[in-house]
Amino acid sequence: MKNQPFGLIENDEHIISVNKSSGLSVGGDRWDESKERLDKLLEREYLISKLWTVHRIDKETSGIVVFAKDSETHRSLSMAFEQRKINKRYTAIVHGRPSWKETVCDLALVPNGNKKHLTIIDKYRGKESLTRFVCVLSSGNYSVLEVFPQTGRIHQIRVHASALGHPVVCDELYGKLSPVKLSSFKRGWKGDPKEEKPLLSRLALHAAELTLPDNKTLTAPLPKDMRSLISQLEKNV
Repeated sequence: MKNQPFGLIENDEHIISVNKSSGLSVGGDRWDESKERLDKLLEREYLISKLWTVHRIDKETSGIVVFAKDSETHRSLSMAFEQRKINKRYTAIVHGRPSWKETVCDLALVPNGNKKHLTIIDKYRGKESLTRFVCVLSSGNYSVLEVFPQTGRIHQIRVHASALGHPVVCDELYGKLSPVKLSSFKRGWKGDPKEEKPLLSRLALHAAELTLPDNKTLTAPLPKDMRSLISQLEKNV
């Protein structure tokens, strides 16, 4: 398969793990079952009769996804996720410059059930949700965060980041869809505005690392667009 929308991380007798590109759904889309999906692509590419979905990341998010190859492994890993025995680390590029170096958001979340799959903050009906944010870089009006979700609610990182006043870049659901251009933060930029292309034009959220119950750590390198943007931000601190 050419131009695969994923990179292989791990493939053994029990699991297969890949670094998913932004724009690809992990499993079926209940609104459109005909859309291309990661689990079916992997079954065809690696001649696997059936994969079990252990966890999901958003279609727009890039990074690590793990599938089980048998029901026993699926049950074991699903339980580990549910019991918070899986450590997760994400990298996010957000709007603004946080006043904190590190903070925790614990606002309760619940899906509101509409077609956009929005998740809302609701202290009465929402489920416990906990996310730790660490700011590692601020440049111009952008910041790079390392994010450690302790729970796994739908859109949890995106909603919590927005609630803190720092929505993830290019998040049209909880922020705004405005591609990042070098001219927006580079001091003394002298290019042609008509010719300038965005450094990044998709959700700036990447599932970078998972540590499984057996202490095996799986890592997914940052995609080129996020890596390039962070490099430019570093140069313009």
